[in-house]
Amino acid sequence: MGEIVVGIFVLLALLVIWSAIKVVPQGQEWTVERFGRFTRAIRPGITFVTPFVDAVGRKITMMEQVMDIPRQAVITRDNASVQVDAVVFTQVFDSPRASYEVENLSLAITNLALTNIRTVIGALDLDEVLSKRDDINARLLGVIDAATQPWGVKVTRIEIKDLTPPADLTAAMGRQMKAERERRALILEAEGERQSAVLRAEGAKQAAILEAEGKREAAWREAEARERLAQAEAEATRAVSAAVGEGNVHALNYFIGMKYVEAFAKLAESPQQRTVIVPTDLAGIAGAIEGVRALTEHSLRAVRADAEMPPGGKKGSGA
Repeated sequence: MGEIVVGIFVLLALLVIWSAIKVVPQGQEWTVERFGRFTRAIRPGITFVTPFVDAVGRKITMMEQVMDIPRQAVITRDNASVQVDAVVFTQVFDSPRASYEVENLSLAITNLALTNIRTVIGALDLDEVLSKRDDINARLLGVIDAATQPWGVKVTRIEIKDLTPPADLTAAMGRQMKAERERRALILEAEGERQSAVLRAEGAKQAAILEAEGKREAAWREAEARERLAQAEAEATRAVSAAVGEGNVHALNYFIGMKYVEAFAKLAESPQQRTVIVPTDLAGIAGAIEGVRALTEHSLRAVRADAEMPPGGKKGSGA
């Protein structure tokens, strides 16, 4: 009988010790209540409480949590209906306030996010809603985070997951986008044709300039050649005229022979002259050629005589 009583006392002692020891896992905080009143929060690790007096109230997760905000229909400022859903990232930084300041923390945050999404998106046009997600996220984060501070909760991020306009509005937007792309394509094509035309005109201009410069260069060279030829002919004419003036018969024959040959050459080059009549009297031509030869020999003898003249003076210039 005594052993049974001892065993009962040992068992009760073990129960008391077990109820006094609390082990809090990492990432959580527990609240301790004494007769239903909050006294303190215990952190991860082993903790001792007063048996039968203190009790664990709420077990709060201190890690960051993800909450899905259900899809809802929102009317924009320009009366367009869009389906919106979101995701909220929260983290408790004050476990007593998160336990006792609000009855259902997750439900409160969800409803707060739903109402603020309607408020923020309802103040924007559809184009702004579709193109300014970052601005919407920033505004929602500021409003919801400020509202959850009294609850001991920090809203770290809020993201709009999906924005779905009605089917007819989506089709209209697709047609608008297609028309815009076609317009841009036409503009780019016209711009390319304009640039191509400008380049072709510029090429034609440069070609014309180069062609004109080539013609000018050719004309200048042709005029220079004619000038030199005229100078040579004038020099030859002066030489022949001087020889004729001195009474040289061979020079006269040379002059007449050259004119005769030039006239005969022009007669042969005429495009309307199919038959060239060669004169039978070739004696005149032969005489002209003989005159050229004799004039050449006469010129050579004069040059030799000048070369052999003594340096004292010319012939016939003696005492």
